[in-house]
Amino acid sequence: MSDTAEPLESPRKRQKLFADPHAQLDGAMDETLASNADAAKAASSDDASTGQIQVQKELAVGITEYVSPDAPGFSGILKKRYTDFLVNEIFPSGQVVHLDNLKLPPRRKAAEQSTQTEPVAPTSVNKVDEKEDQDEDCKAQNEHDVASLAAKPSSNDTVVSLTTSGETTGQAQEDGQRFQLSADDEALLESYFGAATVKSILALNDRILASPDAKARSFGTVVSSVITDRELRTNIHKAMRRIFSSRLETSTDNDGAMVISAATSAGKWGSKGNNTRNTGGRDGRTQLKGKLGWQDLGGEYLHFSLYKENKDTMEVVAFLARQLKLNPKSFQFAGTKDRRGVTVQRISVYRVHADKLVALNRSLRGSKIGGYAYHTHGLELGDLTGNEFIITLRDCRFAELENLGFEDKVKNATETISRAMTDLGTRGYINYYGLQRFGTFSTRTDTIGVKMLQGDFKGACDDILSYSDKALAAAQDPSSNDNMISSDDRLRAEALHSFKSTGQAYPALEKLPRKFSAESNIIRHLSHPQRANDYRGALQTIQRNLRLMYVHAYQSLVWNTIASERWKRWGDRLVEGDLVLINEHNDKAGDTAELDQVDEGGELVIHPADEDRSAMGEDHFERARALNKEEVESGKYSIFDIVLPTPGFDILYPSNDLLDFYKSFMASERGGGLDLHDMRRAWKDISLSGSYRKLLACPGHNWSYEIKGYSEDDEQLVETDLDKLQQKGKQESDGQATAKGKEEKVVEDNGSKKLAVILQLQLGSSQYATMALRELMKQGGVQTYKPDFGGGR
Repeated sequence: MSDTAEPLESPRKRQKLFADPHAQLDGAMDETLASNADAAKAASSDDASTGQIQVQKELAVGITEYVSPDAPGFSGILKKRYTDFLVNEIFPSGQVVHLDNLKLPPRRKAAEQSTQTEPVAPTSVNKVDEKEDQDEDCKAQNEHDVASLAAKPSSNDTVVSLTTSGETTGQAQEDGQRFQLSADDEALLESYFGAATVKSILALNDRILASPDAKARSFGTVVSSVITDRELRTNIHKAMRRIFSSRLETSTDNDGAMVISAATSAGKWGSKGNNTRNTGGRDGRTQLKGKLGWQDLGGEYLHFSLYKENKDTMEVVAFLARQLKLNPKSFQFAGTKDRRGVTVQRISVYRVHADKLVALNRSLRGSKIGGYAYHTHGLELGDLTGNEFIITLRDCRFAELENLGFEDKVKNATETISRAMTDLGTRGYINYYGLQRFGTFSTRTDTIGVKMLQGDFKGACDDILSYSDKALAAAQDPSSNDNMISSDDRLRAEALHSFKSTGQAYPALEKLPRKFSAESNIIRHLSHPQRANDYRGALQTIQRNLRLMYVHAYQSLVWNTIASERWKRWGDRLVEGDLVLINEHNDKAGDTAELDQVDEGGELVIHPADEDRSAMGEDHFERARALNKEEVESGKYSIFDIVLPTPGFDILYPSNDLLDFYKSFMASERGGGLDLHDMRRAWKDISLSGSYRKLLACPGHNWSYEIKGYSEDDEQLVETDLDKLQQKGKQESDGQATAKGKEEKVVEDNGSKKLAVILQLQLGSSQYATMALRELMKQGGVQTYKPDFGGGR
């Protein structure tokens, strides 16, 4: 490979990159692919263990390396019961979402609300009477052993906060009182924008209050100076929404400047009548008699906690939408959650009263909803910063401990896990995309994505409609007792076989379970005589998020493979050309983070003045830059700062030998024969801009572990939020308390034959718990349980 990299496009420019000839595989590439192929072949024998099969799947998607390969590992079974995998969302405030009640929120009376006119500092709790305190939608339970929503939210918290100062001020404005800005909020805004810009923002707000019925564009805009720190921009968005009660909208132009404008009538605070947003058939008609107005309740968005067991997020949301006669798009959430597990997340819905949702708990199966609160805004993707996991690993086995007595086994196991968790907490793990990213079907999602990027839309459709011969055989043989193939998978195989054999859509769709939406959409489209060969059109009928999943899976495959190669070559050593995010290191970058002064041809670049910037949409792109030799040696950066890009047309690649490996892999057969400098496509949905991902990840500091002995495989070893809620209700009704929970924490033999390890850790929203477990347990250690009637695809 060459010692120097070719000149690269500036990360701030967006232009068509011309394709270079495909690079050939070099020696390092051949060695990598050969070693992976050999390992996969060894693991694919008929008598391969569950652990070997897991390794084979990991190798196929580029997951090969460990940060601490010499640390001791152990084996254990993951998700044998769905209660072995508990997931609770964490919001930017650090609060963990729990299901703590199923009751209606107390109604806030307009008279009480109108008295709350004094704004509150952004770092303090809004001090209202005890009755209003009960409106907190995620109020903590003292019984929670883990970090939860125990801390009262401050007024600048996101979706789990009490009524903020902005809401209180907004109610005062509706009653005809003048807008007031607290000294703390004024200081906060000046720290963000400077005094001159704040003055312009307040003038804009005054104009809106003076003419509430005027069109939003008539008020003009205010543009700040460039703000490159994305986290700071997120905080500004939330602060502006809180302080001005959503009257002002904030967006970011392509250069990083904040654009402040009047909210449109659909989202403007205090908008009424025909201008009110129409969702799910609801309109802005006069409120029903006996119903409080939305501002009296706290806002037009109802937030609630969704607790679900062994269900997909969309499965429950679709049920709620059907019961309420709403479009599923009326519901907003910060992210989907694993099916096989017990998860708790916040959901918001527009203009729905809590009593309608409370009534649905009676008909919900495997899920509950509660923790209701009204807010002036819905949930957004940025409102989730991570998840807290409580993971139970069953039948854990430790090398050379099997012949020891129970007490000695527990003692040695504790030492092993303590060392492994310490390594994980300090050295981290490679931030691989987990196997979930690549699907559960016999044809991986990245394979479909590659064909879409190659323009082979027929091949992509064929892969989506593929099925295993084993599933079809089980479907066609009623006497089959293969319990590893679910009834849904049998029906899917039979339906797809029917369509491919006859070309008739109706019989196939009659058999195909509803959850296979991609397959059903393709069948409907292709079955029409005039669309029989319109394969791109068939793919376009698939829900966009699902469609994007295929091409994103290809990007994940490339990233995993590059991350493994980067770690093999240099480990945790920084090298010249490594990339870091600009907005994270402005204080270290000096002049290198300034706007470009010359373009690639050496011509002077003229940048617009702040007041001349056009208002653009939110900039979702991170920006990165390469470290030079002096920065690598300065000690200011660590391996945890390094990012690697997923392939795309709007990112910067490392300016070292790793660039050649990107080219070689993507040009290879395994990489799809693609050119990393030609990722634009005529079909916008598969025109990939690229993104950056940290090479290493680390769990939060509040990790813990516990070892328990058990004898029955179906024994539940941890309490879910619903268990705690039911236990609390039982204690309140009986007037008694129990110390059972504390007693269970003591590891005793009591005839126990097996050991379970219970881990609690917090991970970022884009990090995979299975990859943290892989580093903790080492090769073949994580054995994902495959329940009866759960596979065969």
